[in-house]
Amino acid sequence: MTTAVYPGSFDPITLGHLDVARRARGLFDEVILAVGANSSKSHLFDSRQRLDLARLALQEAGVGGLRAEPMDGLLVDFCAEHGAAAVVKGLRGGADFDVEQPMALMNRHLSGVETVFLLADPALAHVASSLVKDVARHAGRIDDLVPAHVAAALASRAASASTPAPTKEI
Repeated sequence: MTTAVYPGSFDPITLGHLDVARRARGLFDEVILAVGANSSKSHLFDSRQRLDLARLALQEAGVGGLRAEPMDGLLVDFCAEHGAAAVVKGLRGGADFDVEQPMALMNRHLSGVETVFLLADPALAHVASSLVKDVARHAGRIDDLVPAHVAAALASRAASASTPAPTKEI
């Protein structure tokens, strides 16, 4: 059985992420979404929420051999713990490659694990979690960018953020 790890912060998981996961599953017997934290980003959802949103999205996708697990620490250690033969990364464009290439080379240097790059579906190449969050923050339409439960979670988060804090009476 060949296992691949698809790492990310998945804050939140998008239809682009799901597309890459489905296509990776066609190449590997099992694909694990390693839901981790990116220290250079601030996350809208905490690690438990991101994991729960990803697990529900995978369940709703109905594709066997896909699962989400929490990841702390180095990706190569996670890969070793799960017997992964490869890392999967989705590329939307050249800028993604420029960011991902040094990480792929470092992972191979540290452990020998190879990285497989999958090109984004052109219909989803513009979908990025950061853009989805920004659109949702401004009450824009995101239902064609994320699973329904993620859209609801983003709407709930945006509504609670826009609710004014109670004022104190003097």
